[in-house]
Amino acid sequence: MKRFKTLLVSFSLLIYSQHFFAQDVHWSQFNDNQLFQNPGHAGHFDGDYRFIANYRNQWKSVTVPFSTFSMSADAKFKNYGVGLLLSHDQAGDGKFQTVELQGNFSRLFKLTKDSVHILRPGVNIGLNYRQINWNNLYFDSQYNGYVFDPTAPTNELYQSDRKGNFSIGTGVVYEYLKNDRFKVIGGFGIYNLNQPNQGFYNEVVKRDIRFNFFGKGTFKINQKWDVVPSFQFSNQGKYRELLIGSSAKYYLTAKKGVYQALYGGVWFRNRDAGYMSFGYDYKDVFVGISYDINLSKLVPASRARGGVEFAVRYIIRTFKPKKIIHRVCPDFI
Repeated sequence: MKRFKTLLVSFSLLIYSQHFFAQDVHWSQFNDNQLFQNPGHAGHFDGDYRFIANYRNQWKSVTVPFSTFSMSADAKFKNYGVGLLLSHDQAGDGKFQTVELQGNFSRLFKLTKDSVHILRPGVNIGLNYRQINWNNLYFDSQYNGYVFDPTAPTNELYQSDRKGNFSIGTGVVYEYLKNDRFKVIGGFGIYNLNQPNQGFYNEVVKRDIRFNFFGKGTFKINQKWDVVPSFQFSNQGKYRELLIGSSAKYYLTAKKGVYQALYGGVWFRNRDAGYMSFGYDYKDVFVGISYDINLSKLVPASRARGGVEFAVRYIIRTFKPKKIIHRVCPDFI
């Protein structure tokens, strides 16, 4: 009986994961994976070079963990930003893997002379590779009505176990920057505009266009506290995801040379999970962690355990010597 329940859970997850074969990955700490959120974020930071790493692990309590890892690097050159994003995702018993490399390019436009209003349109071009191990999957033809026989033939005819393609996306980011403790950022992006075919069979399975909208604000409460609310809405095919919540930021020290701050937040993902996030700023380094509490129909199997996620960011500032203008004194002095 215990084995039969395990098979039911595994089969349910297999069906559940099949729906996501043509979908993009998602992140809980969406504000800390900027290039994935919008190509207009390339070069959108205070510094010269930025490096970000993200890792997510979920459904460990149910089946083979779904794990996602990404790393990005971007830089800015005057009013231009460039960046690279590399991600790897592996899901389910079939070790369904997705590897993607994206190039991101943005351009800064100052809408006002005082740089309070800024617009950053951007584009991305990505290479996508997917692979699955069919031998690790079980099918209903292997159940004879009495017992499940993993050695029985699956009666499935596989045309391929891997697929490669490329994708195109675009986006724009708007920022209202009064000062570092009063600013509003928002934007939207459109991805997979060319709807690449990623089907493993002869049948064409298009990757749906993904629409993304986000907004984030930073507002000063007092000398030590800021509130940082944000949201993100994504729509891809028949799937919709809304994340909304807020973090509180506490300044340990606000001076530039010894700047330190703590973050704590509560978030909600519609019809799926609630989660908490914590972060720490030390000069130009940020470390964040979040944990999802599952609230979906999968609770009987997951026991409300969702996934843990980590984010690390490091910004490099190059030394720029001050320009000294030498004045020539007149001869009569």
